[in-house]
Amino acid sequence: MLNLLIAKIARREFARTVSFQGERRPAPPVCRDQLPRLLYLHIPFCERLCPYCSFNRVIFDEGLCRSYFHALRKEIRLYHAAGFDFRGVYVGGGTPTVLVDELEETLSLAREVFAIREISVETNPNHLNRPTIDALKRLKVNRLSVGVQSFQDGLLQKMDRFDKYGSGADIAARLKEVMGEFETLNADMIFNFPSQTSDMLRRDLATLVDIGIDQVTYYPLMVSDYTKGDMETKIGRVTHGREEAFYRLITETLQPGYRFSSAWCFSREKADAIIDEYIVDYDEYAGLGSGSIGYLGGTCYANTFDIRKYISDIDKGLLPIFASRDFSLRDKARYDFMMKLFGMKMEAASLFQKYGPWAWPGLALDIAAFFLVGALRYRSGSFFLTRRGGYLWVVMMREFFTAVNNFRDYCRREQAMLKQDGTSER
Repeated sequence: MLNLLIAKIARREFARTVSFQGERRPAPPVCRDQLPRLLYLHIPFCERLCPYCSFNRVIFDEGLCRSYFHALRKEIRLYHAAGFDFRGVYVGGGTPTVLVDELEETLSLAREVFAIREISVETNPNHLNRPTIDALKRLKVNRLSVGVQSFQDGLLQKMDRFDKYGSGADIAARLKEVMGEFETLNADMIFNFPSQTSDMLRRDLATLVDIGIDQVTYYPLMVSDYTKGDMETKIGRVTHGREEAFYRLITETLQPGYRFSSAWCFSREKADAIIDEYIVDYDEYAGLGSGSIGYLGGTCYANTFDIRKYISDIDKGLLPIFASRDFSLRDKARYDFMMKLFGMKMEAASLFQKYGPWAWPGLALDIAAFFLVGALRYRSGSFFLTRRGGYLWVVMMREFFTAVNNFRDYCRREQAMLKQDGTSER
């Protein structure tokens, strides 16, 4: 009951926060400081499309993809000219390694113009081949994140991934071959599929432990309005009744060999690892590429979702912003509070320093409620998530990313209408 209540409140609040209607701007804020920021690069091309994915993605077309990478490098230079610098790069998709020579040129440019210290790249199991691995190592990629989702052949078939990437045994063998090639090898997994059972989840966990994978990111299945129909047809209807039990099984199985890097990311006990949730490690991030979302200077913005328009805008020297929204002081404080605690710990003083004492009245009820339900504890000037709090934060983050996915749906509809009307986005 508590989980449902938190989900309902979070859904309402996040839908409000990422509502961008009527707030379009031509560009994100100009950089006026040297805060550590992350550069997110979105590559929207895939050989085939998975039914549950709400990210901006299209079927791979080599000519269009090469034009896109060319435009992406121009966009990197536009941010450099605006005074931005970045400490880390995260490349997501889509499938970032779909043209590894273009990716190599793009990341080389990022290293040339920014003070990059760490690089994380997503890929799929069929790209775990020698040429791709060698190219990523030349670029000094720190973390390779592989989209696995499950090792169960039945689930892979329903996800339309079995024919693309092979059986669960094939994928496990490829992961074993790549172990040790990068500082961190991460497996992206999903739990709470409609037909998934506890035994299936246990077998997946056993496979991960047997491989000795450096890091596991276990996302709850998230469905947007855009993917709901396709999901229900191919995979089944998603409910959340078993979600907490599945989450408990994951955490109990992976500990003590793994530690929490975030509420749904688990890393082996070694040097600090990069995680998917760059929102935890960086207060701000720039989103580059078609359909990418960024957060700079308290402004959240989204690039155009039309790939050809993205390329056209960049060729004109324009940042291809489709929509943006300035967060209120309360929204910024609550955003930071949630994102930092998603990383399991938040220093109270850091929030006070950023927003002053006026941040606390807006958070007081939230903090009191989470203490009452046993989600938080306070020690030595910091808030910590309890074991119970870890799952509640998973619920909130699931709703946050669902709201973001629904915003993507809004952008797609708006752009389709504008194109139909023959009007400009600007």
